Amino acid sequence: MRKFLMPAEWEDHYGTWLSYPHNPDTFFEKIEAVRDRYTDMIRWIAKGEVVHVNVNDESDEEDLRRRLEEKGIKENVTIHRFPTNDAWCRDHGAIFVRDIETGRLVATDWEFNAWGGKYPYQLDNEIPKLMVDYLGVERVEVGMVLEGGSIDTNGNGLFLTTESCLLNKNRNPQLSKEDIERNLRVYLGAQKVIWLKDGIVGDDTDGHVDDITRFVSEDTIITVIEEDKNDENYEPLMENYQILKKTGLNIIPLPMPDPVYYRGDRLPASYANFYISNYAVIVPTFRCDKDKVALETLQRIFRDRVVVGIDATDIVVGLGTFHCLTQQIPKF
Repeated sequence: MRKFLMPAEWEDHYGTWLSYPHNPDTFFEKIEAVRDRYTDMIRWIAKGEVVHVNVNDESDEEDLRRRLEEKGIKENVTIHRFPTNDAWCRDHGAIFVRDIETGRLVATDWEFNAWGGKYPYQLDNEIPKLMVDYLGVERVEVGMVLEGGSIDTNGNGLFLTTESCLLNKNRNPQLSKEDIERNLRVYLGAQKVIWLKDGIVGDDTDGHVDDITRFVSEDTIITVIEEDKNDENYEPLMENYQILKKTGLNIIPLPMPDPVYYRGDRLPASYANFYISNYAVIVPTFRCDKDKVALETLQRIFRDRVVVGIDATDIVVGLGTFHCLTQQIPKF
């Protein structure tokens, strides 16, 4: 049987794949501000790798090209007319692994059902095939629902996920926990899976791990902690922290930002939703004092990269930020 291994996010990228924000039911009146901050993200990623962006039509392509020109982004961006339902490429894009024997890059194409059928997803579910056709790499189809934001890896077979998401019956009701672990082992090279419990309040993905806990090296994890015992995130995040402390790994806490609301609803604002590109680590900020603490903590960890904070207060209205928007393509 072939053996695959998913590289860590900090390993060298060929590029990053994105889908341009366009859905008015996701970003509402914030769409202009979202696109502006999104283009800021592209500028930093493009300093170290090629950026591929899916757009729906000519109008969106013209809008993106205008913003790129205004920000002086002249190279390392390729635009594709690959229509999507939404912008969250982390979840609908292909997940890349290496064939251990040959070293070749392989795209795993999992089923995407918009986090349990919450939104339309037919166009999003076609994106992996389009990515693979363009890149010219092998595609392996997997008959299981899995989103990229629901897992994180240290690049050496150790994975993080949450029970609230991967065991949710709105994803793979026919699969047991053992079945799911087996698929992670066969297609992603998971040797061990650390199962956390719940995600943060306001997360419509049922608790993606990339909003709470991330690998930053083979043996080190950052995890967000809520210090206010009256906050509704305090207990679930503390429960996850206690699980992590038993792993024997190095655990570095990050604060949670001050609560962010939109139309009265709590949003899933978290500093853990950063993206590690070749040149920069792009961190969501939320206009509060804890932004500085989060940026300084991450800069101490990622000494070989520039840690950049970009205001994500409008982007998180769509219930995700920079990690949710991106999907890395390892060097090949």
